[in-house]
Amino acid sequence: MAETAKVTSQQSSDDPAGDTAGDAAGDTADGRRPAPRRSAVRSLLRLWPFVRPVRTRLFTAAFVAIVASCIGLVIPLVLKWLVDGPIADRDPAGAWLGGGYLLLLGLAEAGLFGLRRWLVARPLASVEAALRDSLYRHIQRLPVAFHDRWASGQLLSRGTTDLQLLRLFLAFPLTFLLVNATTIVVGCVILLVQRWSLGLVLLAPIVPLIALCSVFEARYAVAARRAQDQVGDVTTVVEESVLGIRIIKGFGRHRSQARAFRALTARLRTTELRKARLLATLWAFINALPELAIGAALVLGTVQVADGDLSAGTLVAFLSTALALMWPVESIGFLLAMSNDAAAATDRYFEVLDAPVADRDDAPAAPGSRPAAPVTEKAGLAFHDVTFRYPDAPAGAPPTLRGIDLHIRPGETLALVGATGSGKTTLTALVPRLYDATGGRITLDGTDITALTRDELRARVAVAFEEPTLFSATVAENILMGGADAGPDDLVRALRVAQAEGFVDALPDGRDTEVGEQGLSLSGGQRQRLALARAVVGRPRFLVLDDPLSALDVHTEALVEAALRQVLATTTALVVAHRPSTVLLADRVALLSGGRIAALGTHHELLRENAEYAALMSGAADGGSAVRREGKSVR
Repeated sequence: MAETAKVTSQQSSDDPAGDTAGDAAGDTADGRRPAPRRSAVRSLLRLWPFVRPVRTRLFTAAFVAIVASCIGLVIPLVLKWLVDGPIADRDPAGAWLGGGYLLLLGLAEAGLFGLRRWLVARPLASVEAALRDSLYRHIQRLPVAFHDRWASGQLLSRGTTDLQLLRLFLAFPLTFLLVNATTIVVGCVILLVQRWSLGLVLLAPIVPLIALCSVFEARYAVAARRAQDQVGDVTTVVEESVLGIRIIKGFGRHRSQARAFRALTARLRTTELRKARLLATLWAFINALPELAIGAALVLGTVQVADGDLSAGTLVAFLSTALALMWPVESIGFLLAMSNDAAAATDRYFEVLDAPVADRDDAPAAPGSRPAAPVTEKAGLAFHDVTFRYPDAPAGAPPTLRGIDLHIRPGETLALVGATGSGKTTLTALVPRLYDATGGRITLDGTDITALTRDELRARVAVAFEEPTLFSATVAENILMGGADAGPDDLVRALRVAQAEGFVDALPDGRDTEVGEQGLSLSGGQRQRLALARAVVGRPRFLVLDDPLSALDVHTEALVEAALRQVLATTTALVVAHRPSTVLLADRVALLSGGRIAALGTHHELLRENAEYAALMSGAADGGSAVRREGKSVR
């Protein structure tokens, strides 16, 4: 948990000298290094497909903001007229008129900025919703191998914190980078027209500021990406600690977990302080250089006014325009920072969205994507020379499964038995295509499963895993997830098969009781029975069960087995079994050893003829009297 994340999280470095433009942002929590950093502009342009539907309102908002900003530059010109005209001529009526103009310009500027805010509020909420929806739908379609590599907190932070950064960028920096750039250009033209010599003095800091911003952008981009990756690590640790709170408390590990969490947050704090130092340095120069230029222009302008070469009104208008440009110039620092935060968030977002899915849910696998293998038309479930190697397995490691040839006839139940690590769970995961076989083929009633869409395949095949997963929903909703067309009668039947009617009816709201996150309000056996009910509720043609009765007591197990026999009589089933009582549900048994099918036959045949199987069964038989009788038959 936190200690693991503490070891694997390598994003930060306490050495500021290590932050260079060419540095990688560090390893992510899933052990991969991020993709090479592209420019902030290229990263942010990838958001365009999501922004396109609301572009009209966004462009209108930007235009309104530019008009409002330019109105602010008209105010110094009114001041010039006031000083050189009504004030110099001692004309009270003219002064009141000038004041009225200034009031109207101020109200217009404020009103237009309010209109801009109204224009962007609704469309940006729509953009954020579209981004979040696309990410969630894509995550659901990604293969299990992807989720094996990625920490859940990294995915969670991309769907929450990163999207909030993108919405903030679209609401403020995206518009005001354009608005402020336009304002600065228009303001500089006004300055040069009013007095070109003083204008050149004010424009002198432009070159050093551009160079400074370029260096800042490169360094800040690295720190921004590192900070966001570390937020993902912290999110992962918090999530794991909440889900694993029973383990932490049970083993008294709360202090060590807290120490590990503090180490992660200390790294994040170091990175955030690094970002703050960079931003503070930039702001110091962005504020100091223009202020020095304004001071120099004020001195030169005052001298020219004293010499009679410049009117007082022109100097007032010139300095007012320069001061009006201070905010657009000063804002460059944090606008660049926010833009780089958004660019890093965009890169992180598309790292997930760019991850390839095996194939679409509504389309079969692409032709030629799998090695060809001869297929014999067989009804039922058949494995033809199936081989599987995990994507992240070392290059020299042997495959997890090798040359699996197995045929489960229609209506037959086959028990899959083997020692821990023999590949039983992996083999069952290939049937619903949680993983794709790397060699050979799997067929259902003679049809290669890769020729079926995933929706078609999973409508035919139901699964129940040894570790049951329940969702924050009602009991009924959790069970009915197993059958798209299942109704109330199917729900009752499934609860009866899983022997779950009794405890479900005793819950506060019966079948409408919310089971809570991961179903942790229920016992392990209760969760397993609900998972079994979910597997059988849709009356699947093929059923894959991974040791579905392991958490049940002997009495409940016997009741479930009796009801399950009726279900197995009407379906084709592959059942991973560790106990002889579960094996006895099957018509035949396959022994998996070293990734291969080592023996195949009935339970009693294998007890007599295969020493490895007999040893497995006699070892599992030590827990109950019925099983001990099976052990005597071995002797």
